[in-house]
Amino acid sequence: MTQAPAYDVCAVGNAIVDVLAPCEPAFLEAQGLTAGSMQLVDAARSAALYDAMAAGVEASGGSAGNTVAGVGSFGGRAAYIGKVADDTLGGVFTHDIRAVGVHFETPPLTNGAATGLATGVCMINVTPDGQRTMCTFLGAANQLTMADIDTGVIGSSAIVYLEGYLFDPAPARAAFEAAAAAAHAAGRKVAITLSDSFVVHRWRAELLAFIEASADIVLANEAELHALFETEDFDHAAAHLGRIVDTAAVTRGPKGSVVFGRGGAERVEVAACPVDKVVDTTGAGDQYAAGLLLGLARGLSLEDAGKLGSLAAAEVITHWGPRPMVSLETLAKDAGLTLS
Repeated sequence: MTQAPAYDVCAVGNAIVDVLAPCEPAFLEAQGLTAGSMQLVDAARSAALYDAMAAGVEASGGSAGNTVAGVGSFGGRAAYIGKVADDTLGGVFTHDIRAVGVHFETPPLTNGAATGLATGVCMINVTPDGQRTMCTFLGAANQLTMADIDTGVIGSSAIVYLEGYLFDPAPARAAFEAAAAAAHAAGRKVAITLSDSFVVHRWRAELLAFIEASADIVLANEAELHALFETEDFDHAAAHLGRIVDTAAVTRGPKGSVVFGRGGAERVEVAACPVDKVVDTTGAGDQYAAGLLLGLARGLSLEDAGKLGSLAAAEVITHWGPRPMVSLETLAKDAGLTLS
């Protein structure tokens, strides 16, 4: 008999500190950046971009890290596995994620200074419409290996959430696959986010193979869904995804989301929560995942889990930064949403 989980969600991802700054579309063009994209850059390009950017703010980020921070804000029990360096930004990341109640004990990279691998940084330029364009230097995050996968924590988590960005570095992908295997060996669910359409374009065949073999839950946005199945037909692609996993959720920005359950037999439309003004969309998908996954871990209906996701996404797009600035648990209670 499977023991009751100690954690609702354990996430495995790239531990990144975000640098966010406002910009005009002309800045992106001058820098040769595709609006709304995420690309990997080396240390030199990251430093040059930092020098060119407007004054901004630093905030602990990383897609899966943002998600478990959201789970913690809901009052959920969360754990995180990711690699930082033994440096100032690594200390900031570690403090921030533990401060919201997330279990984080992955050993830091201690030889980062010698190898030039500092804690990972994501340069995020945000245009006036709230869209973010990201350039990520993975640094120490790229050094996550199978040895960092704590099978005890994995086995004690109702859902193990894997960040699609980990398909880029080979050692991290191996860690990713080890985490999925450990989760299933313990009778737990495996969730994956596709992360970015550019990731899907790079690794489409590998992602599909992993999803079909190892994923129970998949999260994607419209662009990622279309890239995965190489079609612009939303209903066809969404239904296909719903059939190959137990649960699938596709976010559609202001149009809300669609959640599929029972191998596609159940389909639920979830409305987006209205906001007065979109300030910064960084972290919207990550926070949607926080609400959805916590809801699923607690046995909520697809509709209620999706509503928690919409609530969290709406909160994060009203301010700068990828993590909640108010208690999501309080917002959920005020909205009449319960976590049990």
